[in-house]
Amino acid sequence: MATYRISQLAERSGVPATTLRYYEGAGLLSADRTPAGYRVYGEAAVERLGFIGAAKHLGLRLEEIVELLAVWEAGTCSEVKADLRPRICARLTDTEARAAELATFTASLHTALERLDALPDRASPCDPQCGFLSPVASGSSRPPVDVVLSPSRQAAESEAWRTAPVACSLTGEGLAERTVQWRVAVDGAVRAAVPDGLRCRTGCG
Repeated sequence: MATYRISQLAERSGVPATTLRYYEGAGLLSADRTPAGYRVYGEAAVERLGFIGAAKHLGLRLEEIVELLAVWEAGTCSEVKADLRPRICARLTDTEARAAELATFTASLHTALERLDALPDRASPCDPQCGFLSPVASGSSRPPVDVVLSPSRQAAESEAWRTAPVACSLTGEGLAERTVQWRVAVDGAVRAAVPDGLRCRTGCG
């Protein structure tokens, strides 16, 4: 039976070694040890990582994947299906709610862009008289869009972050790109402190 060191398993599976160690700590993946203390994995680990990857692509949280793995290891295909279906339905409901929030936010951004393009160019500094800095444009009744988590996601994740382990598998280039995306997303937002965090609020109307 083929065995892999952690670097070999990372190459075989496409999962970084740092993530493999994190999976071990989170209870998703186990490893045997050589007399010298090196981690070794069997071929089953490759299949297990494929299952974990598929579950992650469905948006399941790590604790859900741990529970699903227990069914996958000890149960039948029909039992895995029965366990997985309500989890997918819950993620679908959450995703649809988030999509509605993003659609509203997108519409506000379009409105803000139209309003910005319609403003005259002035040689003087920006001030509330120009209209764009006002939270709501003159003559508009649309309130600012407050982008927050949907209620179902708030309830599910409101406390989990406090004790959840954190790992990032992005490469240096991927991390830089993700950082730029976040900076663009929050550029110009009004920041307000909330319990244990920060809320970003746009003034597009």
